[in-house]
Order: sequence, then C-alpha cells, then structure tokens
Amino acid sequence: MPTSPVLMTAGGEANGMMIRDTSAGYGVPTRVLHWGMAVAILGMYWLGLWMVDLTYYSPYYQLAPDIHRSIGIILLTLLLGRFLWRIVNDKPDDSDLSKMERTAARVVHWGFYPLLLALMISGYLMSTADGRAIEVFDWFSVPAIIENKGMEKPAGAAHALLAHLTILLVIVHALAALKHQFYDRSGVLGRMWSGSSSNR
Repeated sequence: MPTSPVLMTAGGEANGMMIRDTSAGYGVPTRVLHWGMAVAILGMYWLGLWMVDLTYYSPYYQLAPDIHRSIGIILLTLLLGRFLWRIVNDKPDDSDLSKMERTAARVVHWGFYPLLLALMISGYLMSTADGRAIEVFDWFSVPAIIENKGMEKPAGAAHALLAHLTILLVIVHALAALKHQFYDRSGVLGRMWSGSSSNR
C-alpha cells in the first residue's frame, strides 16, 4: 500500500504541525526553543545563586560550575540559532494588542537578545580569564580568546548584574503574557504554547 504524502502548506505546515512561524502563530522550532531556553535560563539562575555559596569541601564545588559553564555555551549556540530563525520567519499577527503594547512587546522581545548575549559573553570571559578552555560536558572544548587573570572579577560582577536584569525582564515578560491571556483574552500566550492564536 503506498504511503500517503506529507501535506505541506505555504506556512511550512506538515500534517497539521506548523514548522515555520506565520501570521497565525509560532511554529514548533520557535516554541521548543522558547520554552526550553526559558526553563534552562531559570535553572541556570538558581544554579548560579546556589553554587556561589558552596565551600571547597562540597562534592559539588567543581561539578556545579562545570555544569553551569557547559549549559551556558549550549544556550549561547541556541540563542544565535534562535536569532537567525527569528529573522527569516514571519511575525505572528499582534493586531489584537494596543499600539503601546505592541511597542513594549517588541522592546522586551528584542531586548532579550543583547541582554542574554552580554550575559553569556561575560560568563565566558570570567571562566576563561586564566587561559583555560571551557569543557562542554566532555563533548568539546571552547578555547580562551583572551587571557587576563584580573578579568574574572569585573566579568563576574557584570555577569551577576546581567543575570539579575535577565530574570527581572523574564518576570515582566511572563506577567505581560498572563495579562494578555487571562485579562485581555487576546490569545497571545496560546500562540507560543500551541501554535494557534485561539485561547485554549
């Protein structure tokens, strides 16, 4: 019996699963990256707060920073990929938002990219200040570009500040999404959750 062909639409939808972003909503790659990175960033923030208080005698003294650095490099790669994916895709329709809300949403959405990039670069500079490469889960190494043993302190201070600012922006973003979903009934959250603009 011949296999049924995969149906594709102009929006890149295969068998009802939207791949590319369209005016109707976000595709699977965007949604997976959005929620996956959100969980990872929150986890990294908690891990960072926890590991700075570890003593030399803790069994996690070396392990926790190694995990933090490894996930940080992976997140940097995903951030660059998501930025490129965002550029080549259509933007979902946001006409149900007011002009001020659309402007605020754009500022927050695009503000995440330079903020996260600066956060990850400062973490990289802090970790490689002594010239040692970052070992990413023993899969591959990311070499140090600049060796400056005094750089870890200012880079670490910047990293901590940027981490706090990132979480503050995450909270603002989450509150705005909940407001649109449950107060305005606009279906904005639904587009990122299910790919559809319908309120589910």
